[in-house]
Amino acid sequence: MRKASRLFEIIQILRVARAPVTAADIASQLEVTVRSIYRDIAALQAMRVPIAGERGVGYILRPGFDLPPLMFSVEETEAIVLGMAMIERTGDRDLLKASERVVAKIAAAMPEPLRQSMTARALYAWGGSAPAPEGAEYKLIRTAIRDEEKLSIDYCDEAGNRTSRTVWPLALIYYAESAVVVAWCELRQAIRNFRMDRIEGSAPTGEYFRKQGDRLRAAWVAGWRIHRAESA
Repeated sequence: MRKASRLFEIIQILRVARAPVTAADIASQLEVTVRSIYRDIAALQAMRVPIAGERGVGYILRPGFDLPPLMFSVEETEAIVLGMAMIERTGDRDLLKASERVVAKIAAAMPEPLRQSMTARALYAWGGSAPAPEGAEYKLIRTAIRDEEKLSIDYCDEAGNRTSRTVWPLALIYYAESAVVVAWCELRQAIRNFRMDRIEGSAPTGEYFRKQGDRLRAAWVAGWRIHRAESA
């Protein structure tokens, strides 16, 4: 086990322990030598992690210590880094800026060498990014989904037919080439998919579909599963 991984795991073991934990017990759980645990405990204490105790007696994490990023293992941290990297491919500029802030906040809260997992930039999501749509903003769609607000959109379908619709946005699916808004369409009285790059105009209506979003998303997911099963 890498040292960074051990430091994460030691803190988690001490965090949930109700009594002092000996170095031998920690070493057994992590499958390393007791000597390694002694060195790791000393390293954590040097990083000002409030671990109290001594050899032969056991170690505890002092009450009040709270450092949320340390709740992640190295692999979990790498999953976050990769997820943030994949956001770069969506074309959603606001989410990209938010992802950069997330990485910076978590890394800033981590003592060395734990922050290396966040800042090493060893994981990449390769490939081109989707172009930003011109007729609708991702932020507008995401806000409408959260607030359950109806949107007015001008839409051009694949055949070139243009319509104005009022939709209830339910979900946003990001693909490599574009994004798709899943919404209840008042014109069709059904759930429909709208490609972001085919939305020529969009605006909030000031009208809401409160407490309907979860029900409609559940119906959409159920329908998708049936379609998938029938196509298998």
